[in-house]
Amino acid sequence: MRWGCHLPRASWGPGLGRVLQPADERIPFLIHWSWPLKGERPLGPPRAFIRHHGSSAGSGPPSGRHGQLFQGIAAAEAIQRHRQNLAEWFSRLPREERQFGPTFALDTVHVDPVIRESSPDELLRPLAELALEHQPPSAGLPPLALSQLFDPDASGRRVQTVVLYGTVGTGKSTLVRKMVLDWCHGRLPAFKLLIPFSCEDLSSLGPAPASLCQLVAQRYTTLKETLPLMTAAGSRLLFVFHGLEHLNLDFRLAGTGLCSDPEESEAPAAIIVNLLRKYMLPEASILVTTRPSAIGRIPSKYVGRYGKICGFSDTNLQKLYFQLRLNQPDCRHGAGGVSATPAQRDHLVQMLSRNLEGHHQIAAACFLPSYCWLVCATLHFLHAPTPAGQTLTSIYTSFLHLNFSGEMLDSTDPSKLSLMAYAARTMGKLAYEGVSSRKTYFSEEDVRGCLEAGIQTEEEFQLLHVFRRDALRFFLAPCVEPGHLGTFVFTVPAMQEYLAALYIVLGLRKTTLQRVSKEVAELVGRVGEDISLVLGIMAKLLPLRALPLLFNLLKVVPRVFWRVVGKSREAVAQAMVLEMFREEDYYNDDVLDQMGASILGVEGPRCHLDEPTEDEVFELFPMFMGGLLSAHNRVVLAQLGCPIKTLDALENAQAIKRKLGKLGRQVLPPSELLDHLFFHYEFQNQRFSAEVLGSLRQLNLAGVRMTPLKCTVVAAVLGSGRHALDEVNLASCQLDPAGLRTLRPVFLRAQKLGLQLNSLGPEACRDLRDLLLHDQCQVTTLRLSNNPLTAAGVALLVEGLAGNTSLKHLSLLHTGLGDEGLELLAAQLDRNQQLQELNVAYNGAGDTAALALAKAAREHPSLELLHLYFNELSSECRQALRDLGSTTEGSAQVVVSLTEGTAVSEYWSVILGEVQRNLNSWDRGRVRRHLELLLWDLEDNRGGTLNPWRKAQLLRVEGEVRALLEQLGGPGS
Repeated sequence: MRWGCHLPRASWGPGLGRVLQPADERIPFLIHWSWPLKGERPLGPPRAFIRHHGSSAGSGPPSGRHGQLFQGIAAAEAIQRHRQNLAEWFSRLPREERQFGPTFALDTVHVDPVIRESSPDELLRPLAELALEHQPPSAGLPPLALSQLFDPDASGRRVQTVVLYGTVGTGKSTLVRKMVLDWCHGRLPAFKLLIPFSCEDLSSLGPAPASLCQLVAQRYTTLKETLPLMTAAGSRLLFVFHGLEHLNLDFRLAGTGLCSDPEESEAPAAIIVNLLRKYMLPEASILVTTRPSAIGRIPSKYVGRYGKICGFSDTNLQKLYFQLRLNQPDCRHGAGGVSATPAQRDHLVQMLSRNLEGHHQIAAACFLPSYCWLVCATLHFLHAPTPAGQTLTSIYTSFLHLNFSGEMLDSTDPSKLSLMAYAARTMGKLAYEGVSSRKTYFSEEDVRGCLEAGIQTEEEFQLLHVFRRDALRFFLAPCVEPGHLGTFVFTVPAMQEYLAALYIVLGLRKTTLQRVSKEVAELVGRVGEDISLVLGIMAKLLPLRALPLLFNLLKVVPRVFWRVVGKSREAVAQAMVLEMFREEDYYNDDVLDQMGASILGVEGPRCHLDEPTEDEVFELFPMFMGGLLSAHNRVVLAQLGCPIKTLDALENAQAIKRKLGKLGRQVLPPSELLDHLFFHYEFQNQRFSAEVLGSLRQLNLAGVRMTPLKCTVVAAVLGSGRHALDEVNLASCQLDPAGLRTLRPVFLRAQKLGLQLNSLGPEACRDLRDLLLHDQCQVTTLRLSNNPLTAAGVALLVEGLAGNTSLKHLSLLHTGLGDEGLELLAAQLDRNQQLQELNVAYNGAGDTAALALAKAAREHPSLELLHLYFNELSSECRQALRDLGSTTEGSAQVVVSLTEGTAVSEYWSVILGEVQRNLNSWDRGRVRRHLELLLWDLEDNRGGTLNPWRKAQLLRVEGEVRALLEQLGGPGS
């Protein structure tokens, strides 16, 4: 995994040996592994390392004449400063890693990947078939710990040169960083001095001559005093050369002459060749890391041991990585700083572990440590506070930046093609063809067809060979699902949709018409000016009427080409919008829940039982398309060699906006509406979102589990809008007080606000009070039914009611108010002068509290309706409440039953509708008792009237009540 940012040569600092530089100045050889943090942090006492599967500690120093070296006071102090500087820089994390919190560090969470020793015969074996390249390493090869890399070989000979190789994503950079930190903290006593180099840094020097001493002194000024001792250091001196694929080594004597003097100036590649030849510093130990395609650049006779980095081939290592990573202190917080409980963290880890144990596709993906990082980053995004501006697309773009930043496909190729650009062209094509044909499983023929498309020259075949060896396994994995064995899938499902979107926004998808039009336009453009000049002269000298026509045709050809390109953009935008609003996807979870379920144990979206679908779902594809067009992701992609031109991004965005404007006005189910909002969140363009969502008047997300991330998405997209929302329905969304605070900008725009069935307690009423007291609040209807607010919560709500001027309808149905709550409302009701309807039904209140509230309602200047049904009221109290409502002209009407005298109440359907909606959440025995009382009341009133019309109405309502009783398991009579 790559950890850093590659900066221009002019920004390099003079060396680590001097006073530590500000964070904005970079050290060249560390570019591979470190992005310095802002500010400086002193090197404290060595941390307690968590080491797994082999530690680099425990390897004792070799005996011999080298044991007394570097014992001088000046040399010891220089080496100690060198250790401190290395530890300081190698401990610093890139921006992508700091999303896990400031306390995350490599020396607190690290699991060593499996390293297996391999032989030169295995390396010389011909490249296997595609299907065999994805097989795990042979179990017969012995694993190696870091402390065993320089142990004597099987014949007892001392090993001086070790080559570690692994494909992209196996953890080479992390392993080297950890090894350097081990040495800095004294856990590699076999080596007195360790000098790491980045081969990418050395390659940037080109053929400019420099001696080994100069290279060391330029990068580590503190080691100037120890340079004369290098020649006598022997095996206790360790050179680390990371990323050998960046250098083109020539071991022929005709190409690289012999040189044994560390102070003689040579090209950097020549110095490394002579170190590996053991002609320069013959007893020094050397560790080299490289990708598989570059192993052959070092003749095997110069290598004492080959080690293949196999990643996490054991699922126990994967589970251990997740346990350590997800239990980091700064990964434990929910939105608003609320700390997750140990039970919640353990539940998350257990679900992930069960998925790994079930041999699901995620276990095949996490074979690569890089994808373990991606899984953790995705879970952190889904379940932890979201940093400002972080999106799912930016996580995937950062993931590719960590692994591919600065990587060329083949350093020996003159084209210097970016590895990521090649992957976008080949793997992107495969991904898009899969999305277009709605499939995720690919045969070997499918893969070969995309890899070998358009290859004609030997150089192109060589590039393909390098890509297959170094990076193909990073993108594709063998399918382990029953029924699909022998096929390939993208390592994680979302990567297919990301690469398909990247393939589109880079403009790599071209039809035959586009290719022909482009070639014709370029040809005409090259010769058009000369021909136009000649035709202009001939038209003046000769009376040829056809020449002006030809002249104009030359100008038309480029315009025709760009019109074809524009039509292609419209077609892509149309396909993207249709994918976003597919009716087949209306009954599945939102994309965020789908992603979480696929990681934690449910593969793919969970479809509605009544609407099964056999088609694959690609709802992330349009999200990634929008995200890749955002400014931040375009900057990172340009660093990867995949630039998206600003004009192209603008034209694509305009095409998408036109299509969204036509199809985005339809009423969407809650989960699809959230997906639509998530698209805008990924796009990160407020002006674009304001124009597209300007017609949105109802936000219905009822039933969607509103996690902290989803609350952030909704608030970010809709919180800055200016038009009012007629209704915001967040019923049964598992909201908490932190979610209410996040969504306050949206609530301030709402006229009707539904928060029913959210388990909101008294602490949430504090946020609701602040909402009601806000000077921009325009809420007229607030539904809080079926939340355990209790009297303590109402005490806070009445403070908000006292200062609010917009609220007219308030529902506190089934909120556990009791007598105390109703008495509080009765005492404070006169402080609000605008309220028109108050629902406090089903709150367990008795006669005294209900009568007190009814009397306060009668005296209220604006209150028109008071709901008191389903409270613990006696028949005398119910009659008194009816009489109270009928004695005063213009006073609030009190609803306590299905009847009014001998007639049916005009609110009977409201009462029974509330019962029908809440049958599954209310206490069934208590509801049955209340319905039986209502039924007796109806029967009594029917017997007391001779009006046939009223009898018919009462019989109809009796039938409705009996039907509800039958649903509850009651007798119905």
